[in-house]
Parts: sequence; C-alpha cells; structure tokens
Amino acid sequence: MPTRADPVLIEESERVALGVAGGPRLSYRQLGQLVRVLADRFAEAGIGRAGPVAIYCDNRPEFVLALLAAWAAGVAAVPIDPQLSGAETGARLAAAGAGDIVLPRHLRDSYPGDACPAWVIDIDAERGEVAVTGIRPGEAAQGRDHDPDLALLMFTTGSTGTAKIVPLSHANLAASVDGIVSTYRLGPGDATLVVMPLYHGHGLVAGLLATLASGGAVYLPAAGRFSAHRFWDEIVDAKATWYTAVPTVHQILLARAVTDYPAAAPPALRFIRSSSAPLAPSVLRRTEERFHAPMIPAYGMTETSHQAASNPLPRDGVRKDTSVGVPTGLHVRIVTSDGKPAGIGETGEVCVRGPALTKGYFRDPQATAAAFVDGWFHTGDLGHLDADGYLFLSGRIKDMINRGGEKIAPQTVEAALLSHPAVQDALAFPVPDAKYGEEVNSAVVLRPGRHASQDELREHCRGRLAAFEIPKKIYFLDRFPRTTKGDVDRRALRSHFTDTR
Repeated sequence: MPTRADPVLIEESERVALGVAGGPRLSYRQLGQLVRVLADRFAEAGIGRAGPVAIYCDNRPEFVLALLAAWAAGVAAVPIDPQLSGAETGARLAAAGAGDIVLPRHLRDSYPGDACPAWVIDIDAERGEVAVTGIRPGEAAQGRDHDPDLALLMFTTGSTGTAKIVPLSHANLAASVDGIVSTYRLGPGDATLVVMPLYHGHGLVAGLLATLASGGAVYLPAAGRFSAHRFWDEIVDAKATWYTAVPTVHQILLARAVTDYPAAAPPALRFIRSSSAPLAPSVLRRTEERFHAPMIPAYGMTETSHQAASNPLPRDGVRKDTSVGVPTGLHVRIVTSDGKPAGIGETGEVCVRGPALTKGYFRDPQATAAAFVDGWFHTGDLGHLDADGYLFLSGRIKDMINRGGEKIAPQTVEAALLSHPAVQDALAFPVPDAKYGEEVNSAVVLRPGRHASQDELREHCRGRLAAFEIPKKIYFLDRFPRTTKGDVDRRALRSHFTDTR
C-alpha cells in the first residue's frame, strides 16, 4: 500500500473535485478538508441530533458540502427544492422529521419556513474554513433512533401528484453509482456540468455522486441552475467530457444551437446522456448530428436510486434508439395485467428489484404495500423486453388514453409530432369525449422561425400513427409548464385544457 507521502496520491488529491463554471475550484484534498471542518461545525452546533438534516439549496458548492458533511457526521440528508412555497417546505420538513435545515447565504432572505432550526453555511475555500450561523430557532424535532445506513430522504411526486418520501440507504446509492460508473466507464479523466437539480436523483446520483466516486470533476452552473445561453460556455470552461439532462433540456439546446453552439471549437464530448423522461428518436438523432457525440438514453426513478437501465456506450454494445437499454445492477421483469410474467415482446408493467431499490416508502405502509410485492417494485410504467434483454417503454399506465377501448400511449403520439421539422416540443393528453369516452388532443411548441398548421401536423401523423391515434385537436403554445426537474408538467397542461374547454 502506498503511503500518504506517495507522489501519486498527492497528485491525485490535487485534481479538481468540485468547481463552479467560470469560478473557484476545489481539489479533492480541499473538498475533503472542508467537509471535515463542516462536519465538526455540525457537531458543535448540535445539527443532526434531533433528526435528518434538510438541505435547502440550488446547485451550489454549499449543497455538496452539506450533503457530504451530514454523511460524515452519520446523519441522513433531506434535499429540499428552494423554489417550493413556505407551506410546501414546512410540510416536507415535518413529513421527513427533519431536525435542522441548512442553506447558503444567498438564500437566507428567501427561506420561507420556520418548522425547524435554520442555519446558514459560509465557505472560505482559500482559508479552508466553513462557518454555520443559526438564523431561525424554530422548534427542534424530538430525537429518535437513527438508522446508520440511511443516507437520503428524497421526495418524488409521481403520476398522482401526491408527494412520497423515498428512503435511500448508503448501500442503495453505492449500487446505483457503481452501475452508472461502469456503464459509462467514468474515470479521473472525465468532467461534467451538472445542470439537473441536485435535490433530485438525476442530478445528485448520476451527475454528482457517480462523478466523485470515479475521481472525475464536477462543475456546477454559475447561476446555480441550468442556463441555456451560458450552457456551452460553461461546458467548454469545465472541459466537460459528458453531461446528462432531461429531453426538454436537449430540445432547448437544439433550438438554440445555431447561435449558441461553439461549432468552430466544439467541446470534446465522449457522450451525452438522457434520462427521467421519454426521449424521442428524432431528438436523439438531431442531438448527435448537431453536437457530434453519441446520445445514450437511460431509465431510472427515485425508488431505484435513479438509474435502472441504460443503453451501452458505442464501444460496449448495440444501442437501440427506441429502447432505454439493459438493466444496470437491477433485475427487470414484465408482468401482464393478470399478474403473470410476460413473454418476449409482450407488453406489461415494468417491475424491478435489486440492491439499488429502496425497501419502501417512508412512514407510508399503505403505499409501500401497493407498490412493493414480494420484493418487486411495480413502477407503473408499461413496457416490454426484447430477446436481447433491452427494455422498451410504452408510457405510464395512468397516462394511457382510452379512446373507445383503444389504448393509446401519449409517448407514441408525441414521437410522431416531434419528427416534424418545425416541432420543438410536443405533448399528447386525453380530453373527455361523449362518443369515445376520451379523445386525443396535443399541444406543440414550434421551433424558432418555423411554421406549421394543425392540418399540416395531422397530415404528418397519418403515415406514422393509426387513425385513432391522430390528435383531434392540436394547440400551439409558446412554452410548456415545467416541473422543477425541467421536464414538461403533463398534469398541469392537461388540466389547463380540460378546465378551459
């Protein structure tokens, strides 16, 4: 074993671990030092004694330090979206039993809650110091027995709109991170710009933890969130070799590529990853052609510590454009509506189990019993496996449109619309219909400078969809409502059009 004075270890410890695009950078040595100091500050202030530590922060270094310091202190973390209202924040803190909440100084005045003691984190990277200052006393939660393996309490909205809490252990996260690192061959030579929110699994597990576990460099956007007009400058500054995002972000980047993409000196990307929502084949192809890197579709959810399946890198296997790939460290099976295992190519509900899967929902035995059966998690997604073990998704069971008994997957309609050169984004949804029960409607956002009529888009769909799948009405919008992850808020859009009919 090499000693601490080994030149190789010294060199490795000075590699960039965490940076802000266009701003300061922390080496692995500096990051480790600051985490240890912050963990000591937590202990001195009693932070974490009464329950998990909530982290109220956007994509800033304070989030990363608070997360790692909580773990170093043996405390679970509760990431909180800082865009939530005061009532929503308070409700989540109470539901998770958070004992304290920590936040960066720039969010001090906007923090709306007083459900538990609040603390501001101040970083002095040059001096290797971190301070925590109490700003709101709140009311500390009662102390309770702590599970030493509990790492995170993550909130997931799901298709019902009701927030559930997913407890993830360190073992869950380690299994997921191992699958991500292995799938994409991440290593010390890699760097990424994390544009997905760190308070969701996509950004936290795939962007942050997998990169740090591989010895690579994590860069955060200067604004603390995805910024379309700064994106490529920040990718170049970070010398990023890959990035991951939801399809909506990929579509935004494509729409701005003519003015924003540095075609004269393009970044050397090994791959681009897409997850958290269905990726239309047309978006995949256009992204590869425009940005000169393979696009890798993946599939995951909070309950599986993010990644459950992914297509391989080009050097490692066959990528199937309409598939989300093969399982990565999890077992996947398809179950038909009568509860029997589906055959190859037969559609049913996607079920998963394995070391990255949570054991159930936090303090919600009813929801746990409904979704976790005999060790298998019933995802609510429809799909099938082919003979090579690749998973193909058909949509959410609860999103399926039932038009006179014909079951229509919104994803299929959206893919047809997105294949039109004028369409930047598309969403299909059901509306009540006196004759068929439900009818297909759609909304689209057109690409800048492009034009298309409803009749033109419906005609475009005729060769790509069955007659009953073609939208009866197509709405034209400037933008879609978004969730905090950045993908389209399907429920909000559907409610808007059904409420205004």
